[in-house]
Amino acid sequence: MSEITNQPCPFCGEKKCTLKEEEIEIPYFGRVFVFSMDCSACHTRKSDVEPAEQKEPCRYTLEVSSEDDLNIKIVKSGEATVKIPHVITVESGPASEGYVTNVEGLLERIKKQIQSAAESEDEPTAKKKAKNLLKKLGKVLVGREKLKIIIEDTSGHSAIISDKAQRSKL
Repeated sequence: MSEITNQPCPFCGEKKCTLKEEEIEIPYFGRVFVFSMDCSACHTRKSDVEPAEQKEPCRYTLEVSSEDDLNIKIVKSGEATVKIPHVITVESGPASEGYVTNVEGLLERIKKQIQSAAESEDEPTAKKKAKNLLKKLGKVLVGREKLKIIIEDTSGHSAIISDKAQRSKL
């Protein structure tokens, strides 16, 4: 692992930022570079996972139907689009990050995005729709409702690590 300390933070400008880079092997995924930035002044922490090799574009589909499914591992690259039909589509973009999580962690991230969007929304119908989506996600998180997760990745570096997941070409 390489580490550079006392770098200027892109957020606060203080020279208290530590940059780290490490190449690791992730099962079912391959070799990746893990990059992180941690500022001790403003407490900003950012990380990203970048593939070290090329792969075929792919689509993973998972039907979340029980509380046990919340523990299924997910590897999402920075180029992946996450779709939850009738709930949300999260497109990749310049600020999109790669991460390793599980279904529960992914749904919690999506809940935060919906909550954030609802807080800045002025229209009552949009607020109500967000509230209903949050209720639905809450039911999924306690195993009372089913949900489909689709991850489409043009780089081929995302994965849903489960026999329940269906993998296909994109």
